[in-house]
Amino acid sequence: MLKGKTALITGSTSGIGRGYARALAAQGANVTINGFGDAAAIEKERVGIEKEFGVRAFYSPADMTKPAEIADMVHTTEKTFGSLDVLINNAGIQFVSPIEEFPIEKWDQIIAINLSSAFHAIRAAVPGMKARKWGRIISTASAHSLVASPFKAAYVSAKHGIAGLTKTVALELATFGITVNCISPGYVWTPLVEKQIPDTMKARNMTEEQVKRDVLLAAQPTKEFVTVEEVAALAVYLCSDSAKAITGANLSIDGGWTAE
Repeated sequence: MLKGKTALITGSTSGIGRGYARALAAQGANVTINGFGDAAAIEKERVGIEKEFGVRAFYSPADMTKPAEIADMVHTTEKTFGSLDVLINNAGIQFVSPIEEFPIEKWDQIIAINLSSAFHAIRAAVPGMKARKWGRIISTASAHSLVASPFKAAYVSAKHGIAGLTKTVALELATFGITVNCISPGYVWTPLVEKQIPDTMKARNMTEEQVKRDVLLAAQPTKEFVTVEEVAALAVYLCSDSAKAITGANLSIDGGWTAE
């Protein structure tokens, strides 16, 4: 479906981002992956994508807090592959703290990585998409783009911002063959979530199943984690011609969380 096209996915060396990259590569897209982590593991992932899916894969170490590096990543992708057709803004971090104790530097960092990086990437990618009259821009929002939780001021603010940015850019690009949407997952089963469980078990004196059901999945009526593959499949659909009328949408994939 995406043969001959190129996708750039920020924050894609693990978790949801890695799922996006693999799913788009499976559809024939060349991919630029981005993120931090062990250099050898990242290179293994890059080479693995190329071998498994028969596409080209490029790695950019661009820092999502640095606008110039983000713009350079977009332009390097265009030079390397000849175009940038699909942009997925996925990079994100979290920090939990009462508002009066929330570290200012953490607020700035979360807003930069979770919100401003999407603006900088979109800003750099749009001219090429306009010239080709085709593009797909997808941002990973969150159930927290629609509802709030206490002690997550920066994260919730950033994700609400992603929803607003998505709507605005969708309206601007509606006549250029470019769709702009965001996906709002609930709790997704990723290595990051998995690693939180032992500490939570200890802190709350709970079993693993209790932590999953009563802490992590408390807000999800299905009492099941969303999978990386389910989120990636939604992104693939949004890239298809069947989804060309879907733009400016915030698509929940949260086991019913935001229905309540």
